[in-house]
Amino acid sequence: MVERETMEFDVVIVGAGPAGLSCAIRLAQQAKQKEQELMICVVEKGSEVGAHILSGAVFETKALDELLPEWKNLGAPLNTQVTEDEIYLFKNEESATSIPHFAIPKTFKNDGNYIVSMGNVCRWLAEQAESLGIEVFPGFSAHSLIIEDNQVKGIVTGDMGLDREGQPKDSYMPGMELRSKYTVFAEGCRGHLGKQLIKEFELDKDSTPQHYGLGFKEIWQIDPSKHKEGTVVHGTGWPLTGDTTGGSFMYHAENNQVVVGLIIDLNYSNPHLSPFDEFQRMKHHPVFKETLESGERIAYGARAIAKGGFHSLPKMHFPGGLLIGCDAGTLNFAKIKGNHTAMKSGMLAADAIIEALVQENPTADLSTFAELFKSSWLYDELYQSRNFGPVIHKFGSILGGAYNTLDQNFFNGSLPFTFKDTTFDHECMKPASECDTISYPKPDGKLSFDKLSSVFLSNTNHEEVQPCHLQLKDKAIPINVNLVKFDEPAQRYCPAGVYEISENEGEKQFVINAQNCIHCKTCDIKDPCQNITWVTPEGTGGPNYPNM
Repeated sequence: MVERETMEFDVVIVGAGPAGLSCAIRLAQQAKQKEQELMICVVEKGSEVGAHILSGAVFETKALDELLPEWKNLGAPLNTQVTEDEIYLFKNEESATSIPHFAIPKTFKNDGNYIVSMGNVCRWLAEQAESLGIEVFPGFSAHSLIIEDNQVKGIVTGDMGLDREGQPKDSYMPGMELRSKYTVFAEGCRGHLGKQLIKEFELDKDSTPQHYGLGFKEIWQIDPSKHKEGTVVHGTGWPLTGDTTGGSFMYHAENNQVVVGLIIDLNYSNPHLSPFDEFQRMKHHPVFKETLESGERIAYGARAIAKGGFHSLPKMHFPGGLLIGCDAGTLNFAKIKGNHTAMKSGMLAADAIIEALVQENPTADLSTFAELFKSSWLYDELYQSRNFGPVIHKFGSILGGAYNTLDQNFFNGSLPFTFKDTTFDHECMKPASECDTISYPKPDGKLSFDKLSSVFLSNTNHEEVQPCHLQLKDKAIPINVNLVKFDEPAQRYCPAGVYEISENEGEKQFVINAQNCIHCKTCDIKDPCQNITWVTPEGTGGPNYPNM
């Protein structure tokens, strides 16, 4: 039995993203108003706050205006206001049609929003939190749950200094028990503890399956003559064809930089499809090429996005804690935005916790959160866009887009129809023999690149000798099932080259290059046999995104 140091807090928050930090700040603000002392701790698995944050991002300030109304005077890194929206329907590799504004959902319009680096916004939020006396611990992964008497009592941080077999090395340091009255889980999309909580407490028994996209993002330094600061470009169509849906984006940020990316819905059916290569060839389209050519790519990353919306939301409260932000799936895909909704969910969590803590006998299950949520603008916003994703999945980008334009622009999401997508993303994959193979062009090293040079730009690093954090339930499945039936799609859906099929003395082997992992969670979502489980590696491991 490992002896662990124990620290006691009133509230432990897992994840220093927009949801977790907003929860912490709101808690401290409320405690100050009520003259109540609270011990609040935020643990973050990245090497620093913001290191694992990846988001587009066009940022709506609605929640920030409520949380920190003086954000401009406090130096929030919101410097580039949106000046223009452009929307394209990409027909093929050469042509695209600009879509007039009356023909697109009003949720796509960005008046008053800002082009930001959410990594830098979170770094700034962490400074605000620390100024309020909140303990922020980067470099500590939340490894496991403390559940006693059917109630969450805190978390255990990951052990440091284990070898590949999980045995202590000379550098071994056991993780700590962080115990709390309430624990808030804000790990981001497909959080591994959130996944366990949903199963343990059956939080999704009344929900449709969560749905996901894989989002790619690159930052480019471009020719100043091609820079249009404040311009937001969105697109649909090519390179995604058939039943593969998603969308592209390019945002003109400050300092002659643009961010460019592609989101691919993970319900695609063709196992030969490579999301990374779709993104790379997308940049050769004239709409992107004209801006990017002669520029320099300076950052790369990828991350799964929870986009199931209203129908996929699990119950967010359970004995001892709350599940918030993208850990629960609060992103509004009708707006392609999840930061303001994540922040608001964190603020509502704080209100529920404060309400409980002032009671003489605080209740374990924060059921008041459900009431606060239902009476908030967050609930209204997600409800109004409840059909957005399911309609796209059911009817495709063009017909689904037409329905959504009608629903959002003329009926404010109140058309009396309900569409639900009840098929898990991993169940959508067809056998390789039933699908066309896809031949991708070789990268040219100017606009398109290979996976390894891309991962290099993400500054990804892990302690090399440690237990593999990509765990197989059955080691035989990749070769005996996935390779035979699906041509082992992990070789292609992973955006970091983690998974390979090698051959040794005529025998095929499944190779896991865990050192490359950028923590996108796609493998945990898309593996057709649900055989891969992503867990946290040693603290500080993973990407180190500077401005994503």
